[in-house]
Amino acid sequence: MNGASREALGNARSSLDALTDTPSVDATKLAGDLAAVTALLDREVSLRRVLTDPSQPGEAKAELAGRLLTGQVDGAAVDLVKGMVRSRWSQSRDLVDATEELANTADLTAAQQAGSLDNVEDELFRFGRIVSSDAALRSALTDKAATAAAKSSLLRSLLGGRAEQVTERLVVRLVTQPRGRSLEAGLESLSKLAAERRSRMVAEVTSAVPLTDQQKQRLGAALAKIYGREMHLNLDVDPAVLGGIQVRVGDEFINGTVAERLDEVSRRMAG
Repeated sequence: MNGASREALGNARSSLDALTDTPSVDATKLAGDLAAVTALLDREVSLRRVLTDPSQPGEAKAELAGRLLTGQVDGAAVDLVKGMVRSRWSQSRDLVDATEELANTADLTAAQQAGSLDNVEDELFRFGRIVSSDAALRSALTDKAATAAAKSSLLRSLLGGRAEQVTERLVVRLVTQPRGRSLEAGLESLSKLAAERRSRMVAEVTSAVPLTDQQKQRLGAALAKIYGREMHLNLDVDPAVLGGIQVRVGDEFINGTVAERLDEVSRRMAG
């Protein structure tokens, strides 16, 4: 993507991260909802043109998207898509590509939250190798005369119980909704997304009150500088910490809360 679309996608990625940081948002459900929106926009050319028409006010396009999607998908997906159509897109097709990427990223985020992202990345790579070495399998999965149901059934017989559920969902979506891409190109794109997600370190942050956007940005930048990698913040609120924050990155624990300082004073007085 270029120009306006690249900026719009960057904003959408940030919005997705913010949503999946929220404990009440089910990343797997969000992925399925966004996949459904992708299929709708891919099918309805006139709709995506209306939703990306630069001559129309962003809020009017957001209201239209809200009316169409409310009741069809959960509120988190509705809000995300409304934010996307408020942005400016260089081409209407870019909106579809972006929505699909967010659906895949949400599924990969679900895998990351479950601790299975490494497995998913490895399975995507190995499945690509299998397809490239098995002409009959590749032909069956790319046969335009075969129904989506038949392809899904074949994939589930191959992957069901042998791969992570996220891997299965990603591959089934790719094969049944290729959107003009080769199977190899689609698998390469999924592998790249998985690698990008895996390269981000995760910091579990607990604070007494919700952090502001500015505080989250400062904390993320500080941790990225310390660890030398992009940092993804999983945020939680616990009034018991009294003040400050607790941060866990892997096996490392940083405690800067009032409760911890009070405990330290108590230990020194007892000593």
